[in-house]
Amino acid sequence: MSGYLALLRGINVGGKNIIKMADLKASFEAMGFSNVVTYIQSGNVVLQSDDKDKAAITTKIEKGLSKRFNFEARVVVISQKELAAIVKSAPKGFGEDDATFRYDVIFLKEPLTPKEAMLSVKVREGVDTAHAGKQALYFSRLISRASQSYLTKIIGMPVYQFMTIRNWNTTTKLLALMEGQNG
Repeated sequence: MSGYLALLRGINVGGKNIIKMADLKASFEAMGFSNVVTYIQSGNVVLQSDDKDKAAITTKIEKGLSKRFNFEARVVVISQKELAAIVKSAPKGFGEDDATFRYDVIFLKEPLTPKEAMLSVKVREGVDTAHAGKQALYFSRLISRASQSYLTKIIGMPVYQFMTIRNWNTTTKLLALMEGQNG
């Protein structure tokens, strides 16, 4: 069994695609995944699978959720090993000054690469910083000037359909949850 994280896009946001976590968990179990755990209401699902093909897992989840909840499900699937590398590879100091900065990880849906994604991510000088990792983007913004951040502009761009954003705290808690499950 391998550990995976499924990050759902566009559920329980702005009153759209409302899904109870108990229903979400049950649907993953019905698809044959085991040790399914949801974390907060924004579509974070830790699971285990015998399947090692991430693309096949992604397709299975998207088709299963689309049918069950009647919306076009989009999901980013990350292995435990990949999530550990994303956390470990964060830029120096990232996540360390949460009184001054908000930190987010932008997870990318294949085939979008960090290099391609960075072409669409604009930063406001003195407010935002963005770094491309091997599998994700790292974005920070000054809390005192958060309303001036360009991060919200990305939501309206076509490339956003291949991204999902989680804050640093959620990202590290998800990794801890996976490590606790899988040792």
